[in-house]
Amino acid sequence: MPTYQFEALDPTGQVIKDVIDAATESDAQTTIRQMGYFVTKITVKKSAETAAARTGKSRKNKFVMGGAGPKQITLFTRQLSILQDAGLPILRSLRILEEQQKPGKLRNGLVDVCDEIESGATLSEAMTKVPRVFDRLYVNMIKAGEAGGALETILQRLADFKERSMALRRKVIGAMIYPVVVSFVAIAILSAIMIFIVPTFEEMFIEFELDLPMITQLLVNISHSVAKLWFLIPAIPMGMFIFVKLLRKFNYGRIGWDLFLLQIPIVGNLVEKNCLARTTRTLGTLVSSGVPILEALTITRETAGNGMFERLYSKVAEGIREGETISTPMEEHCRASFHPMALFFWLFFCAIPGLIIMAIPADTGSMAVIGMMASGVGALVGALVYLLKMRKRVVDRLVVNMVDVGEETGELDTMLYKIADQYDDEVKTLTDGLMSLMEPILIIFLGGSVGFIVIALFLPLIKLIESLSGGG
Repeated sequence: MPTYQFEALDPTGQVIKDVIDAATESDAQTTIRQMGYFVTKITVKKSAETAAARTGKSRKNKFVMGGAGPKQITLFTRQLSILQDAGLPILRSLRILEEQQKPGKLRNGLVDVCDEIESGATLSEAMTKVPRVFDRLYVNMIKAGEAGGALETILQRLADFKERSMALRRKVIGAMIYPVVVSFVAIAILSAIMIFIVPTFEEMFIEFELDLPMITQLLVNISHSVAKLWFLIPAIPMGMFIFVKLLRKFNYGRIGWDLFLLQIPIVGNLVEKNCLARTTRTLGTLVSSGVPILEALTITRETAGNGMFERLYSKVAEGIREGETISTPMEEHCRASFHPMALFFWLFFCAIPGLIIMAIPADTGSMAVIGMMASGVGALVGALVYLLKMRKRVVDRLVVNMVDVGEETGELDTMLYKIADQYDDEVKTLTDGLMSLMEPILIIFLGGSVGFIVIALFLPLIKLIESLSGGG
């Protein structure tokens, strides 16, 4: 029954402000007159929750692209856990947090979640309606928390999980920024030298009719190629990126690329340990939260981010359905088999240096011959490396044994957390080691490139100076 807010005058002329429940406005006025009041103003009183909902809807930004950022979700989860631990009702907690959010996907999602809860849905059911904000892992953990009556505890675990994941991700990304930026600047400077400086020296050498040494002629040929095909410098990496992205759209190509990454020295080790840390922590968090093991494995597979690990957790789930433990199928399927796409990537990337050499012009066609030989040798080396690493384990025996012990003792979640912590530390160590290795590699590359240019330009200059001195 609606509530009406009214203003009226009593028999003495004093203003009366009050509220009254009635089926219709007419019934409300009749009741007020029977009370001896003369109605001057009457309106429907809006409830606080209804007003908040409408205000929230008006604040929704319809022109929002993408999903909510992991930092936003993590902060929201931590704040929600604090509010729930303080004993606030879930709807009020969500309203408070929704008002604090900046316009964006998370705010819109919270408005929709609040509307669903007001309609009688649970928190997990409401979050299911907003998949671009709350993923399946998030929703299932909330569902487990609701079923077990420990939502605040689950929210704390979820916030801890996301904070650890973000820290690890920042560590890896931060380590890659430095070499990428330095490489970009180095390539830009070397390209500018090839396009603008080397041609000036070439004109001077031609003017003095100097017989150029082989190293100088090679530098001039490279300069001609760069000046003519400069657009390929950004186009080649962009094209390769798009090519890989398109192949990864297909399951066959994605698995091949992921296997290729796992087999690359140093990089593959980093990818493997990062995936292990992430998947074991995800699985441990789900198991400790009370999510059924098959559902937990399915969610872990979906969040693995690597085709090989997705296949592994699928096999583990199949084994559990057949009555096996987790460790048995994990040991059986921890090695990859032959995959044609992985071999293709090894052949393709190892042949690229030879293809680049073929692009350097030469009067005798020697560079084309050298390039073809380099491409063939590179492809052969790539094939040999792939065959040697084809059966590489992606899960160490230590992990399998710890999982086995966890199942026997009933402390699977604890063991999974220990595995995740161990591999988190190893990822950090590998990242620091990769940073330390990249610095001398970049210095050697820059030093070698600059040395090659200086020697190639100074040899004809020395001959020119000697001839001028002799002539004088």
